[in-house]
Amino acid sequence: MEAGITDQFFGKVESHEVWEHTMSNIHGMEVSVINYGATITRIITTDKNGDKGNVVIGFDNIDEYLENGQKYFGAIVGRYCNRIAGAAFALNGIIYKLHPNNAANSLHGGLKGFDKVCWKVEKMPGDSALKFTYESIDGEEGFPGNLSVQVIYRLTDTNELIIDYSATTDKSTPVNLTNHSYFNLSARRDASILDHELHIDADNFTPVDTDLIPTGKIESVIGGPLDFTHPKKVGIDLTKLADGYDFNFVLNKRNKVAASLYDPSSGRFMEMETTEPGLQFYSGNFLFENPGGHDPKSIRHGALCLEAQHYPNSPNEPSFPNTILQPGETYRQTTCYRFSTR
Repeated sequence: MEAGITDQFFGKVESHEVWEHTMSNIHGMEVSVINYGATITRIITTDKNGDKGNVVIGFDNIDEYLENGQKYFGAIVGRYCNRIAGAAFALNGIIYKLHPNNAANSLHGGLKGFDKVCWKVEKMPGDSALKFTYESIDGEEGFPGNLSVQVIYRLTDTNELIIDYSATTDKSTPVNLTNHSYFNLSARRDASILDHELHIDADNFTPVDTDLIPTGKIESVIGGPLDFTHPKKVGIDLTKLADGYDFNFVLNKRNKVAASLYDPSSGRFMEMETTEPGLQFYSGNFLFENPGGHDPKSIRHGALCLEAQHYPNSPNEPSFPNTILQPGETYRQTTCYRFSTR
């Protein structure tokens, strides 16, 4: 098979045309991305029997994404992914007020984050690769500085989806970007991901309060329900948690692979590598029934997210790794999802 990129009209958002761009490699793996939210709509891989299936939740048209925008299906989220407490932070003696969209807090960039805008897209030379760019203006959603953002999706012939992020600013500002894809490696043949086996290379996590805001502490996962230092089924300890998993894990960085996910029923295996210090594991606790799209419906625990990131609420926690980008600096992040079978 030949690698390449094909394009398909996907709909319109206001006056903007939305197109779905599908990258393919020599093995027939496909990754489709739309310019609305730089959103991954499909990741097509084969199972242990050679049958193809889409391993992420996605929809067939832009209207369904607009209807389900509060779940961030497959999108790039920012300017700051995850939560900022009280939708505010202090920087250089100035208190910046953000737009609250998660009770009193800011979540994934606010009311209209990077997931809800149209990006410019350009096909890259060489491997199947697409470059998405977005100019976030000073004051957008309350954040300071004009931020120029670039995200490159690259599909390799070794079945890797590599996501390279970069950003520059003309004023000090928090930056924390991620992709919010929901994975189900059975390609939805299994309704839930509770039998998926997950490994996270993290001995610690950042505990949270009732609003899912980090307390500022770092605690051990060893021996508890958040212990994924050895592969275990997602559902085995789920009932020990009130609502399921939605935690930031502090990656050890001892190994190249930050996390891995295996679906015994299909044989699909996914490894994740990232330059980021944290990983948000979300077990699809608030997914709801939703007919249509590539999947017959999305249900509670029907898919999971593994989001590479800096820690939530870092602008208000000086002890956490820095998320403030300064003029003259370049924000960089690389995350790779590698697919195989076993």
